[in-house]
Parts: sequence; structure tokens; C-alpha cells
Amino acid sequence: MAELNLIALWRRLLALPNESRTKTLAVAFLVTLACAALVSATTVVLRPFQDANRAAERQARLEAMLDELPGMQDILAGSGADGLDTVIVNLTSGTVAEDIDPDTFDRTAFAADPETSTVLGPEEDVAGLGRRSDYQRIYILREGDAVRLVLLPVSATGYGGRIEALLALQDDFNTVAGLSITEHSETPGLGARITERSWQALWPGKEIADETGEIRLQVVRGSASSVFEVDGVTGATRTSTAVSNMIAFWMGPMGYGPLIEALKAGRV
Repeated sequence: MAELNLIALWRRLLALPNESRTKTLAVAFLVTLACAALVSATTVVLRPFQDANRAAERQARLEAMLDELPGMQDILAGSGADGLDTVIVNLTSGTVAEDIDPDTFDRTAFAADPETSTVLGPEEDVAGLGRRSDYQRIYILREGDAVRLVLLPVSATGYGGRIEALLALQDDFNTVAGLSITEHSETPGLGARITERSWQALWPGKEIADETGEIRLQVVRGSASSVFEVDGVTGATRTSTAVSNMIAFWMGPMGYGPLIEALKAGRV
């Protein structure tokens, strides 16, 4: 009976004049409903393909970043590992977040959500980030149960905008295996020289902290004179300072400090 009533109602609707406001609103509602259903169905059908494409894109970006890290391909080729493991870590606890899928993790969304991010105070925010996601995607190279290499995304605000980089640490988690600048808005010919392979090649072998645990690695003005210094970029003091601040923040307690302690203790 209900079906017959609906059919009758539909016939009465179609019989209304085209200029009828009721008919116009009804048709508009039905078209909207049909479009919404079509979009929802399309999203469900395409989601597996979208996830696969995002995973392939991330892998391509990672491979490109590894190509930019001086000597990294030799390290990967000389290891007995099959490849890099991608994991999400909780920065506060230094533990792996098993309940977050690395393939669908969106750092930007996490950083924007008050529930999954931390507002940084002026004294903490040496890198000029404002707000830090409580979770980060990192990459680990293992040989058996031992961690051979860890790659950590790091960032800071430079002269022209956000600087994004990938910092690789050797298995003592204090010696730099490489640094690759992956994104920046620095001045061409000046700050942008941080992308030059000759400058990035200065990083392998540098040390993050001294025996007391104090973070000392920095980009200095002029030439480096110790294992804790990297040559400055001529004419780009603010960019050099931003890179130094990036290391200081991300290697400290508000960055990967808890994770590094967990790695040294063999808990990751």
C-alpha cells in the first residue's frame, strides 16, 4: 500500500506545471539526493585504489629522498635488510603507535587537531613551528632485531617559509648518516644552497650530542672546526640558523628525544 501511495505521489508531482515551486524544489531535492548517493558509492569503490596510489606516491618520495642523501644507497646496499620499515611513533612517549596505519597517516591533519597535537610555547618552539603533531612517520632499517639506520623527518621555519628535511642517524643514534632538504622556500643562490649536494655531503659523520647529552650540532658561520659543526651557507645566516634550530628542536625532548632514548634501550 505504501508503494502505491508513493507511485501516486510521484505521478501527482510530475503532473504539476514545470513552473510550480513545489515541483522545482522536489526535483532539486531528488537530484541532490541522487548525486550524494553517487558520490558516496564512488568514494567507497575508489578508496582502495586511492590508498594504493597514496602508498606508491609516498614510496616514490621516499626513494627520491634517499637518492638525495649522500652515501645512503651504499649503506642500504651493504645492509642485510630487505628495506625500510615505515612506522608511526608517539613523540611524547617515544613508542610505536601500533593503532595508526602508516599508509593513511596525515601529519598535517594530526597537527591541526588539538587532541593529537601540542601547542609549543616560546621557549620550546626554537624551530618556529607553532604547533607540533604528537605523531610522526619515521623509517627504520633493521638487520634482524637490530636497528641499523633510522630516518627522521624534521622541519623548521626558515627565512622564506617552512624547511622540510630528512635526517638519517646511524645505529648509535647520535652520528649523522645523512641530511636531505626535501622542501623549502629559501632565496635562490643564497639560502637555497642548502639543497646542494656538496653542502649536504658535509653532514655524514657529524655528531648530534656530546658525552653529557647536550645537543651541540649546529651550522656555524664560516668553516666547521669540530665534529659538532657544519659549514655555514655564505650570505644566508637566517637559513643556517633555521637549520641549527631544526636540529636542536627535533633532537630534543619535544622532538625525537624520547624515541632516541627508546632506540638506545632497544625498546623500538
